[in-house]
Amino acid sequence: MRHVFIVNPVSGKADASGTLVPQIIEAAKSLGADYEILLTEYPGHGVELAAEQAETGEEVRLYACGGDGTFNEVIRGARGHANAAVGCIPCGSGNDFVRNFGGREPFLDLKRMMCGQAVNIDLIQTEKGIATTICSAGLDAQVAYGIPKFRRLPFCGGTMAYNLSIVQSICGPLGHHLRVKADDEIITGDFLMLAICNGKAYGGGYVAAPEADMQDGLLDLVLIRKIGRVAVARVIGGYKKGAHIQNGQVAPPYQNIAMFRRVRRVEVEVLDGRPIVVTEDGECEERMGLSAQVCPLDARVLLPAKN
Repeated sequence: MRHVFIVNPVSGKADASGTLVPQIIEAAKSLGADYEILLTEYPGHGVELAAEQAETGEEVRLYACGGDGTFNEVIRGARGHANAAVGCIPCGSGNDFVRNFGGREPFLDLKRMMCGQAVNIDLIQTEKGIATTICSAGLDAQVAYGIPKFRRLPFCGGTMAYNLSIVQSICGPLGHHLRVKADDEIITGDFLMLAICNGKAYGGGYVAAPEADMQDGLLDLVLIRKIGRVAVARVIGGYKKGAHIQNGQVAPPYQNIAMFRRVRRVEVEVLDGRPIVVTEDGECEERMGLSAQVCPLDARVLLPAKN
């Protein structure tokens, strides 16, 4: 079995190729493993590298060393190849996938990952491609969409850019008039945001679907109704903690604000003529709608071996 590490050298706050590569070499040599290290050079390169390795037909373990975007690319490249399994080495700023399986630390243990177990998980298929964790739209996506613009300003770091984007988003028009088809149910109304969830968290820790299961063949759909600006901070605070969902239902404090469904397919149409910002595994763009469906047990991933 070969172990191939696909490293995004610009992921996260540090130079991953400089800090992680020596650790990979040490772990692989200590296990006597057949290994290779490849560096991505441009967006989408992870897809190409993963596909090249998977298409050899050999049993191979591909380790996506970066953030959720790098993991998404390697999953896409390996998809459809039963000989390939994908591990996530979380070196990015968000690392939301690993929150579904115990958090970052076990996945950063390279020896445990190389000795780990392969399991199958669901994926989300959209009109744009594949998402592993969550697709969202509305206020939260709008904030993420605005951050790069503010980061280009002098002396405007990550936290400052995030805060400025929040202010801009809240001061602008709030909510969209949407038509949502959840399997066969039609829901029409004014919504602040929505999340179509395979996993529990996104955006660096917003727990949109605290009870989501990446192996149940279903998507957790969460809709947050349009609310006034004064109430936004309180509602978002509870949403971030996952307090809005309890035991498969909307929690009592949020019953007039949130809606929750478990579905196989979702179609969203904007009815007010204003584009809505959509994110898929952190990649943002403006659209007039979104469609998503679950692909049950469609990806083979690695979970860390138990100590």
